[in-house]
This record gives sequence, structure tokens and C-alpha cells, in this order.
Amino acid sequence: MQLKLKLTVAAAIACVAGMASAQDTQVVKIGHVAPMSGGQAHYGKDNENGVRMAIEELNTQNIVIGGKKIRFEIAAEDDAADPKQGAAVAQKLCDAKVAGVVGHLNSGTTIPASKVYNDCGIPHVTGAATNPNLTKPGYKTTYRIIANDNALGAGLAFYAADALKLKRIAVIDDRTAYGQGVADVFKKTAQSKGIQIVDEQFTTDKATDFMAILTAIKSKNPDGIFFGGMDPQAGPMLRQMEQLGLGNVKYFGGDGICTAEVVKLAAGAKTVENVVCAEGGASLAKMPSGNAWKAKYDAKYPGQFQVYSPYTYDATFVLVDAMKRANSTDPKVYTAKLIDANYKGVTSTISFEPNGELKNPAMTLYVYKDGKKVALN
Repeated sequence: MQLKLKLTVAAAIACVAGMASAQDTQVVKIGHVAPMSGGQAHYGKDNENGVRMAIEELNTQNIVIGGKKIRFEIAAEDDAADPKQGAAVAQKLCDAKVAGVVGHLNSGTTIPASKVYNDCGIPHVTGAATNPNLTKPGYKTTYRIIANDNALGAGLAFYAADALKLKRIAVIDDRTAYGQGVADVFKKTAQSKGIQIVDEQFTTDKATDFMAILTAIKSKNPDGIFFGGMDPQAGPMLRQMEQLGLGNVKYFGGDGICTAEVVKLAAGAKTVENVVCAEGGASLAKMPSGNAWKAKYDAKYPGQFQVYSPYTYDATFVLVDAMKRANSTDPKVYTAKLIDANYKGVTSTISFEPNGELKNPAMTLYVYKDGKKVALN
């Protein structure tokens, strides 16, 4: 009887302990926003994959913050690369009281969303939006872990002038915050290096027919074209350049065109071999853990890698690192710790300037050989 009673008491204690343990687990939601529909959905999926990978790994670490075991969950939203939708989903994440946000992809969606996050006091870290204007308002909730367009546009202009010795370049942009921004930096830097900008043309981030603007540019006899925009436009544009006999013209662009997808979108056009594009950050081979991380990513998400997933992966860990250092998942408490980050990530050791920009950002130029993206530096 006594043994039975002891067993019953022990079972009851174990049950209560189990209930306490379950109650002590706190779910912490991290938002992610990118275009998950439309022509840029391949970027969005890649970005989201990076966040999901990070969250899965964090959940194996038995992290305890503020005395509670933490289980992280993703709160994923689609902004369709549309600025109004970007602001709307930012507000939705604020209302859902997520602990932090990774995103957005496009500068045109990230800039309006950054004000929403600032107003509701939730930090966001972008590993993709590169327009320098993002950090100009000085919000204490806005962080970027990739080089901005000042580095990308200027790096491409220096390469065009110093390495390729080009003299006459036409500029096209898609009128988005990103496309216009990176094109403007390229143009000003190219002109400072003595390159003549022979024509400026504009399109949209929905267009697929560029025959008219390319015909106008052809008449100016350029030795290079710079495009500020994304790969759903760059691919068809490269195809149409070949059709118009612009097969010897160099083609420059920022990280928006620097994808594996651009080769598919160009549908076999030989002009892909003329592409020189720039990405913020080191090449995967030169990242601290790039190759090992990529092997892990490919095993999990075969054929989906584009550009930014290593950065969204790191951005997730940067948010959680600040929570751990603050011993709190409350944005009101841990946001102040982000500025002191010194996180050794896959992409680099991440620390910030006072305005939320990455300290000492790397920049890599790429070309395409036999359909593969190859780092130049």
C-alpha cells in the first residue's frame, strides 16, 4: 500500500512538472515578408527558406530566455513586391505582435514598411533591400546586413571604366526605388570616371517587351548597357538584345539581376555571357561558412537558391542573438541590443554602424560562364 502511494505521488509530481514545463515554453513569432506571388516569387521563396532553416536550427538549441524555453515560429507574409501591400502586411505583423521581422526583399516595399515597424516598435532586419534611403530616417528599428546601392552601383561603374575601358553606356531603370537608386549611383560614378551616358530609358517592373527602348539605344552605338531592375525584366531584355544585334554590348546590373534564374529567363541568349552583376557581400566560397551552408540549403531546398537566403538566415539569428543578450523576447527590451551586435554569421561577422547599416560590407562582381554564375573577385 505504501509503495503504491509513493508511486502515485511520484506520478502526480511528474505530471505537474510536465505541465509546468509545457507552460514554461513560450512561442515567439518572427515575421518574414517578401514577394511570394508574381514575377519575383522565386526571390521570395529563397528568402523565406533562409528564415525557415534558421528557425528550425534555433529550435534544436533548447534556448531559454527570461527563464522560459523558447520555441520560434515563422509568421510569413506576401507583399507581392508592391509598396502598398508591403505597408499593409507590416501593419498586420505589428497587430500580430511578432517579436521581430526579417525583410522585406525590395527597397520599394521595405522603405514604407520601415516606418510602420518604427511606429509600432518592432525591429526588422533586411538582407536584400539595398536603397541607401532606407536608413536615412534614422529609425532605431531598421537594420541592413548587406551592402547598399552606393557600393553596388559604384563598384560596377569602376569595373566598366577601369577593367573594361568602356566609353559609351546607356542606362535603363524600372522606376522602382531599387532600380532607380542603383542606376543613379552607377550613372554618377560612371560620369565621374569619364564614361559618356549616351541614353537614358525607363521601363516598369512588370514589362517584358523592350524592343522600342533597345532600338532607340542601339542607334546611339553604346558599348555597354546598365539596367537597374530585377531578373524578370533582365532575362527577356537580354534575349531581345540578341535579336536586335546587340550581342557585343556589355550588360551591367545590381543584385536584382545577379541570379541563377536570369539564365533561364534569357532562354539561351548568348548575351548572358556579357552580363556583369554585383552583389552586396562576399561570394559563397569566401563567406565564413558559405559552402557548408549552401550544401545544407541545397539538400533541404534543391534548385531553389537565388541570392539572399544566406542573409535572411543570418538576419534571423541576429534578432535572436539580441534577444539572448537582453534576456528578453520583448521588442521594447531587446531592440536596443541590436546596435551592439557582433554576430559571427554565415555571411560575415555582423555589426552595425549607428544608422543600422552593416559595418565594412563586402561587394562581389559576377559574370556568367557556361550558364553558371562565377565570382570575379
